[in-house]
Amino acid sequence: MKEIAKEWIQKAEEDYRVAVRELKAKPPALNSVCFHTQQCIEKYLKAVLQENNISFQKIHDLDILVELLKGILPELEKFRENLVKLNVYAVEVRYPGFNPLEKDAREAVSIMKKVRSFIRKFLQEGTK
Repeated sequence: MKEIAKEWIQKAEEDYRVAVRELKAKPPALNSVCFHTQQCIEKYLKAVLQENNISFQKIHDLDILVELLKGILPELEKFRENLVKLNVYAVEVRYPGFNPLEKDAREAVSIMKKVRSFIRKFLQEGTK
């Protein structure tokens, strides 16, 4: 695996750990949970793009990143609707006026875990 892809994965795993750990906190910082779920998946998608020599802009839109991966990972399409839900957490969650509920954070973590697992499996199979 390329070093740059490994770096994206390391950063994605940090976001994963923060989201999971923070959701268990009493009380959880829901904005942070949601932000890190989006960041985790964004970085995993960018790792796949890097590993497959697909260039991309400095963007946070998961829908666009999935579109870029359509040719090599068409199965991501089944996650698209859920990934669009995570998109709102890239920017909006960092500003006043947007406050996710605990159920939103739990859903975001669930989506993150499913997509992360799928991408990790793909990456492991692709590097054998």
